Amino acid sequence: MDLSLFFFADSPAQPVESGGCYDLLLRSAAFADQHGFAAVWTPERHFHAFGGQYPNPAVVGAALATVTRRVEIRAGSVVAPLHHAARIAEEWAVVDNLSGGRAGISFASGWHPVDFTLRPEAYQERKALMVEAVATVRALWRGEAVALPGPDGGAHEVRTYPRPVRPELPVWITAAGSPDTFRLAGRLGAGLLTHMLSQDHAALARNVTAYREELTACHGPEARGHVAVMVHSLTGASRESVRALVRTPLREYLRSSLDLILGSSAGPAAGGGAPLRLSARNEEFLLDSAFERYFDTAGLFGTVDNGVAAARALAEAGVDEVACLIDFGVPAADVLAALPGLAEVRDRLAAAVTAQTRA
Repeated sequence: MDLSLFFFADSPAQPVESGGCYDLLLRSAAFADQHGFAAVWTPERHFHAFGGQYPNPAVVGAALATVTRRVEIRAGSVVAPLHHAARIAEEWAVVDNLSGGRAGISFASGWHPVDFTLRPEAYQERKALMVEAVATVRALWRGEAVALPGPDGGAHEVRTYPRPVRPELPVWITAAGSPDTFRLAGRLGAGLLTHMLSQDHAALARNVTAYREELTACHGPEARGHVAVMVHSLTGASRESVRALVRTPLREYLRSSLDLILGSSAGPAAGGGAPLRLSARNEEFLLDSAFERYFDTAGLFGTVDNGVAAARALAEAGVDEVACLIDFGVPAADVLAALPGLAEVRDRLAAAVTAQTRA
């Protein structure tokens, strides 16, 4: 079981002086690099405060490459239908070179209609376009010539530069909870990046089983794949003190995501119309329920012992890596102070694996 760090900050409404909104990212990445964490993940988000600090994970990844030496630098995710596949290959080859061969990408099809104002024609076929992009980026990454349409109506064979350091690009598919997407990742021979928003541990275990069954059927019994699950995370002296620290910021973070989800009802997938609205009472009830679920069963919160138990429960569901989302509104000083606890969780899990191997 690996631990990594995942970032998805709710962007501040006002500018932060001197680019300070990225201080937590850079300092946490440096800590992860020095303490054996597997990776640092950053997302792609557009046109909303929820995740709004991260419109382009390749740009952020390039910055991370210059301040780290060991930790993997991954997109969680690139919304493939919004981009030309050749540009994805080019940008991430730059990250791979700057990092000395540490780049990886999770590909997503996208879901929010407003995001597709960047490329409206891609919305209806977004899943198929993502699959096509994965194949194209992989081929270009390997140095193959790929035929792409030109302005003259003909196809032109192109190779992308710079050439990456890694001969093969590590690839994941981002899945929210649909078994079909889990199986798709298996067919593609990709890793899987998911979360606990719409899954409990039992549903996650079923989906991971479906993923690995498809992976075996398409790529042979030796193919095991890699499953990473994003979970909100913070450690502290006691479970009660952590609950008190995270309750308000996590509820407000969830409020921002709720606004995004309800607002999507106005898009073409819902046939247009006004965004959904909840009464203040219903919204508070929903946020209270969501907080209790995240804290009690869908996060990595509390003491180091609590964190180890949460990680082991995910391992029993078939998870290989816990991607610890740490930037959900808790003051940066408290997040940084909690990182040694996550490192201890990682160390204890690694020690348990070593002991089993020796036995």
